Amino acid sequence: MSTQAPTFTQPLQSVVALEGSAATFQAQVSGNPVPEVSWFRDGQVLSAEALPGVRISFSEGRAVLMIPAVNASHSGRFSVRATNATGQATSTAELLVTAETAPPVFVQRLQSAAVRTGSAVRLDIRVSGIPTPVVKFYREGAEIPSSADFQIIQDQDLHSLLIREAFPEDSGMYSATASNSSGRATSCFLLVQGKGYYSQSKNQPERSLSHGYSLTLGWWRGQRALPGHSAGPATPPGGVEEERHPHRHGIQVSLAPPPRSTTALHRAPPCTGV
Repeated sequence: MSTQAPTFTQPLQSVVALEGSAATFQAQVSGNPVPEVSWFRDGQVLSAEALPGVRISFSEGRAVLMIPAVNASHSGRFSVRATNATGQATSTAELLVTAETAPPVFVQRLQSAAVRTGSAVRLDIRVSGIPTPVVKFYREGAEIPSSADFQIIQDQDLHSLLIREAFPEDSGMYSATASNSSGRATSCFLLVQGKGYYSQSKNQPERSLSHGYSLTLGWWRGQRALPGHSAGPATPPGGVEEERHPHRHGIQVSLAPPPRSTTALHRAPPCTGV
């Protein structure tokens, strides 16, 4: 495997913490060989001895620094540096400790939209609050864990849900909740699938019946089905995407993709509006 200089795939995010509460910085770093990680506060090397009670860990590329109970003296600029034989990289963020609190407020809410099948979707929100709110995304009340299909990213107060390739089964009511010790806020979003022909991404594995797809065969002339020439349901079941050539004669193959998992880790509060 070739060498690679360290790169922060998920940089540090600034934190506003309530006095007496915990504050956590975390970053994801890649590199080969595996980088060594060092922490700094206001340019000075940080260690458990220099900051009593601090917990520092580094595992599988994730660097974490946690202060169990912050006070005003902990405020400052925190940096993490990753170094290997090929180079180094640094990520920096601020810690602000305050005695004031403010419930979460959506500065930018989710907006409903219609999208074409197979297109990428990005849902953005901006939220403020003290301490820094924890944001989670849901679909039909089920929490969406970050994955290759549904990526959740954060850039300061901007939180985004990226759907790599939208399918009909991804339609529905989406929501985002922001919560902290002072309260909770919810924003809702209705995602509606527009019409579009299914096209397989070159990055996806080849689909087959062994992956849980149902198969429908039928003969078509242009846009019209020929009666009595189907080896399966005359009307494809709900959610089936058709691979059809409108101006050709021939066989139609319909694949019904299995639903993608959005594990219900927690249930979202009901949405009262979009």
